[in-house]
Amino acid sequence: MSRGSRESTRGRRRVMAAALVALPATLLGSPGVRADAGVPMAKKKPVVRELHGDRFTDDYFWLREKTNPEVIAYLEAENAYAARIMEPRKGLQDTLYAEMLGRIKETDLSVPVRDGGFYYYTRTEQGQQYPIYCRRKGSLDAPEEIYLDLNQLAKGEKFMALGALDVSDDGNLVAYTIDTTGFRDYSLYVRDLRTNELLEHPAEKVRSVAWAADNKTLFFATTDDAKRPFKLHRHVVGEAADAVLYEEKDERFDIDVTRTRSKAYLLLEISSLTTSEVHYLPAAEPAGTWRIIAPRQDEHMYDVDHRGDQFFVRTNQGGRNFALATAPVTDPSRPHWKTIVAHRPDVMLQGVLVFEGQTVLYERAAGLPRFRIAKAGTEAAADGWTAMPFPEAAYHVSPGGNPEFATPTFRYTYQSFVTPPSVFDYDFATGTATLRKETEVLGGYDRTKYAVERVEATAADGVKVPISLVYRKDVKKDGTAPVYLTAYGSYGIPSNVNFVSNRFSLVDRGVVVALAHIRGGGDLGKPWHDQGRMLKKKNTFTDFIAAAEFLVAQKYGAPGRLAIEGGSAGGLLMGAVTNLRPDLFKAVVAQVPFVDVINTMSDTSLPLTVGEFEEWGNPANPAEYAYIKSYDPYRNVTAQAYPAMLVKTSLNDSQVMYWEPAKYVARLRALKTDTRPLVFKVNMAAGHGGSSGRYDRLHEVAFDYSFILWQLNVD
Repeated sequence: MSRGSRESTRGRRRVMAAALVALPATLLGSPGVRADAGVPMAKKKPVVRELHGDRFTDDYFWLREKTNPEVIAYLEAENAYAARIMEPRKGLQDTLYAEMLGRIKETDLSVPVRDGGFYYYTRTEQGQQYPIYCRRKGSLDAPEEIYLDLNQLAKGEKFMALGALDVSDDGNLVAYTIDTTGFRDYSLYVRDLRTNELLEHPAEKVRSVAWAADNKTLFFATTDDAKRPFKLHRHVVGEAADAVLYEEKDERFDIDVTRTRSKAYLLLEISSLTTSEVHYLPAAEPAGTWRIIAPRQDEHMYDVDHRGDQFFVRTNQGGRNFALATAPVTDPSRPHWKTIVAHRPDVMLQGVLVFEGQTVLYERAAGLPRFRIAKAGTEAAADGWTAMPFPEAAYHVSPGGNPEFATPTFRYTYQSFVTPPSVFDYDFATGTATLRKETEVLGGYDRTKYAVERVEATAADGVKVPISLVYRKDVKKDGTAPVYLTAYGSYGIPSNVNFVSNRFSLVDRGVVVALAHIRGGGDLGKPWHDQGRMLKKKNTFTDFIAAAEFLVAQKYGAPGRLAIEGGSAGGLLMGAVTNLRPDLFKAVVAQVPFVDVINTMSDTSLPLTVGEFEEWGNPANPAEYAYIKSYDPYRNVTAQAYPAMLVKTSLNDSQVMYWEPAKYVARLRALKTDTRPLVFKVNMAAGHGGSSGRYDRLHEVAFDYSFILWQLNVD
């Protein structure tokens, strides 16, 4: 989740001949909207914003008035303009959609996962937007039970998202949450799987759920008006009254309720971006007293799993990349922690999965993820760990569905730029991995046609920035190819080398696709994150520019054929680098971009703001304000030539409010001196991730790719 006034230069504004079409008169005549050469222009309604004696005239602050008809009229005018300017590329959009759909096996099912006597899986059906959740009791040959069909729930809705999903230990009840607006307001429901009867609708604004071992007590966390999970509730099915067990007062902290894989304990995880604490309760004692593992301490983060008489604690108290310790269940306080895997400066301990007979470490080394496995009781021995090998130079691997505590195998998913997501079961006893399913890619996909590389650019301060690349083997490195470069670079979230079948609609047309693993992300551990946040945030932007310059200098692509894309905090990246080096990029796609940083981070009533002071800084602090101001994309838009740009948002986005990109586009339209297209597309019925249906999402990608290919002059 993840999040800059001058007079208009409209006298110099022109649009391409193909786009010189009038908008509907009803839109152009709407209050708040004017048009220059067919381009919608938001009216200026100056509001002076002052902080630390620094005054800024915000001409478009009024666009945050979501219920104002003038605002809706402006957004609709932008959508109409986007449709008109992209109309000549409608044929390409249809072609791209057909290509992408043609690679997907529309009727398909996932690999079943065993849990508590049932085999659980999802399946999709041709023509259906959403997955169907199914299970079989005792055997894969048993009759199928559909326990949740999102297609049925979505009837009459414009949006459908599943949040939490948890089945009681006896398999009889399912608790689930759904959001029908995209605004992340999830409603909680309980259904009896024996009769398919909807039993209850216990609560609204629910984020996480977990069953106790008695098969009737449900714990759940609810959110405040800022979308922060802050209250823990206990609910007994069939009873009207709920007990509020905990309320987190510190607005930096969220809460989450989970269950250990052993099912022996419920966990209440309380965390900010830099600090955490965990409370625990025996799952068999739902009315019991929650106890704390270790009280929160600034800059100390830890999480917990369980086996036998020990808790396993992943902790950063000995170093930013985390270590692994054990703690006795009888007294798991910090003085009793015993380190069994020490902190390593070059290896990030990203996660720990504890099973009855084994422990699995999920790590990152040299920017790539990996697993190491040890038998229970041998974790402290240096030679007790077995590393799992992987075949490609650039790849991504992640844990799969592993709900059972006593299991002979560990499930994981492997993929790369050219290898589709592949589900494996690793046999703990033999050390061998068995492929259970590789996602089928239709349409004649042939991975041997493509090359994958891992290269490094040198940042301005000498730091090496990894870049992962995929391209058709017959594409020449002669400095003429088009390039599509993406990145994220925030919150310590790694940019993974995932397989995306849609991407081959670019690659097959000769586009070199690149992913920059820039600072601010978690690609090289927590220090990599630390070097790209707070008062070091600008390293994120200069790393990306260095990556782009490297690709051109090394002749992977042509100087005038470089398109870039990023979303959310990656959209902030797009805004920042476009202000810094507009000459470097031919086209920019900014998805739900977090571009009005000072205004958003000054408004503590908005979702995420207070909790993210530890990522971006707090503008109430003069030094942090000055630093944010120096890169804030909205504040730093100036009267200069910009690349062609596609900016996208959703009206119901609760993570980056729609008005941030709306204000950004309005300011760009008023100040930019070029005639290149600026397209602003607003999804009026979705949230942060865009449309919820899989076919609707494909149409959105086809729209984006048609813009990119148009600007890169690729047929």
